Amino acid sequence: MVRLLLAAAFSLLIASPAALATDARQMEENKKIVAAFYDAAVNQKDFEKASQYLGARYTQHNPLAADGREGFKSFIAFLKDKFPNNRSEIKRIFADGDYVIVHVHAVREPGTRGNAIVDIFKLENGKVVEHWDVIQPIPEKAANDNGMF
Repeated sequence: MVRLLLAAAFSLLIASPAALATDARQMEENKKIVAAFYDAAVNQKDFEKASQYLGARYTQHNPLAADGREGFKSFIAFLKDKFPNNRSEIKRIFADGDYVIVHVHAVREPGTRGNAIVDIFKLENGKVVEHWDVIQPIPEKAANDNGMF
């Protein structure tokens, strides 16, 4: 019995580096998918281009945005109409399994300070299926000199 348990543990150790490498490659691919999705949606405001990255479902956790492809399409139309000069720059991007987190500087109107945003995306089979965000206006004066990015 001890030999069987040791053999099982040893096989897990041998397989583990390959599994970790696969996971690392998938997380890097997920980051590329989210970066392309984000640029197509928010900067280019191109629903057709962005929708190629959407899964069969799209669950929106921002209480001000509607669920699904149509909700997402409405959000892009809103950006096009109200903030045609909106520009968002990804400052940092992280992946943890099927989740990708981006730290973004979003400027809706040129010349304004904009917002610091953290967007969280969940992917399934290489497609974006869920979204959460936290948005913070960039203040005129900060209590420290560290910057938000």
